Amino acid sequence: MRTKTLLLTAALSMAGIASSMAQVYSVNAVGYVNKTIQPGFNLVSNPLIQSNSAINVLLPAPPNLTQVFLFTSGPGGGYSTYTYDTDLGGWDPDPAGASINFGGGAFINNPTATPFTLTSVGEVGQGTLANPVAAGFSITSSKVPQTGALQAVLGFPPNQLDTVYKFINDGPGGATDGYQTFVYDTDLGGWDPSEPTVEVGEAVFVNSAAGHPWTRTFTVN
Repeated sequence: MRTKTLLLTAALSMAGIASSMAQVYSVNAVGYVNKTIQPGFNLVSNPLIQSNSAINVLLPAPPNLTQVFLFTSGPGGGYSTYTYDTDLGGWDPDPAGASINFGGGAFINNPTATPFTLTSVGEVGQGTLANPVAAGFSITSSKVPQTGALQAVLGFPPNQLDTVYKFINDGPGGATDGYQTFVYDTDLGGWDPSEPTVEVGEAVFVNSAAGHPWTRTFTVN
């Protein structure tokens, strides 16, 4: 497994109600996700709620010349590129206002021959988690840090002819590097060639003609 997840459930506040002799608990689940960034391009997600998800906070000191590509969907959209350059004193341009959003994703290009680890630390999303899919191309990811089938486990509700592009990087010498394409076609009985499986810390491209909601209710027990 290239991705390791640890979820720690912590009761952060309790209030006693003397009149009813009851207790009210507010429970937050916090933890971390380690994602291996292989040499070359990696399509990664931000799987946890963090107080600051700016690029320079998530990646304060990656290998020199690491690049992050943020994708903006819609007319006039495209990629914004940020490069970590020690000769320039850090990230160029300044990425303080550029974030890898919770439930979104970005490409990270590792220019070295050695993998490095991206560690995300934050709160597990709970309750009703809305992550609408935009019309056209967009990068998206599960707001619940689970590995599983995109629809059956992660609750993604596909529209007819939604296309999912999963980017594969198996590391140096990998035989399957590049995109795998999955199309939801009711005329063929569902996903073709199969339903995609998505790992914790992984994002995917989705091409949806009209866009649609992606809402999931989740609680850490």
